[in-house]
Amino acid sequence: MKNILNLKSLFYAGLLLIAGCSETDYEMGELTAPTNVMIETSLVGQDEAHPYGDGSGDVEISVTADNAIAYKIDFGTSANPDFKSFTNKISKKFTALGVNTYTLTVVAYGAGGTATTVTQDVTVESIFSPQPEIITSLVGDGSKTWVVDKSVPGHFGVGPFSDGSVWPEWWSAGVDEKVESANCFYTATFTFSETANGYSLTVDAPDGAFTKTGSLSNNLPGIPAEGAEGCYDGYTGGSSAFSFVPSSTGVPESTPSTKTAIELIGSETFIGYGAVQKEYEILEISEDHLYLRVQGTETGNAWYVRLIPAE
Repeated sequence: MKNILNLKSLFYAGLLLIAGCSETDYEMGELTAPTNVMIETSLVGQDEAHPYGDGSGDVEISVTADNAIAYKIDFGTSANPDFKSFTNKISKKFTALGVNTYTLTVVAYGAGGTATTVTQDVTVESIFSPQPEIITSLVGDGSKTWVVDKSVPGHFGVGPFSDGSVWPEWWSAGVDEKVESANCFYTATFTFSETANGYSLTVDAPDGAFTKTGSLSNNLPGIPAEGAEGCYDGYTGGSSAFSFVPSSTGVPESTPSTKTAIELIGSETFIGYGAVQKEYEILEISEDHLYLRVQGTETGNAWYVRLIPAE
């Protein structure tokens, strides 16, 4: 009797083992990419008399789609795409002066990583005149040369590129911080001039440009495709036009910020540090100091540079 019970126990145990080892088939539901993705734009101040808006460059953007759970957008303001996450509504200030057309690129994401990309052009006008004291502080009587102020702490630093952070909270340079490792940072000069046709910047970099490499330096001539941050003597200087534009960030004037930026034209020049963008926001300016903020060599970084008039 005991042997029969043991055999039955072994039989049922075997059945349980077989059942436990059997595979369960799972099927993933159908993955459908978002459809009917639509971009709508509203230009602030647009009417019959102002078809491209009121000159502020402000545009309200909204997106609708079926089966979308997240969105990213590139505003078409740079040769290097810079996609930002948003819900389905976002505001953008376009700062290039005059009437310009930008291509908005929206990626709508669905379940399982599916995605649909759509584009739409928007044409908007930006009209801007900086405060007269900003111009006179920067160019003096017509031309003025500036250098990085190595004599003070915080003349160079980095923090997150966001409207909620306006100081180099991640790292800040000490006095003479880069003298031994990258003295070109201090020997380069930056001459801002007022011309008959607008404004120009001339960079003299006898010891090279202080930057990272390749596209991270916004394609400064003479910069190799690969390499770490440092001095690159393939670049010795250059000249370009620049414009005063309204700063495209949302940093409030009380932060402080002048709400004005220097936008460099072309790829021949930089200010202090060769960066991804050519828009250097003027946080502070007077006759004897200039404090700038620029999107850094990585799109999530903001670099801060403090300059003084050259002796």
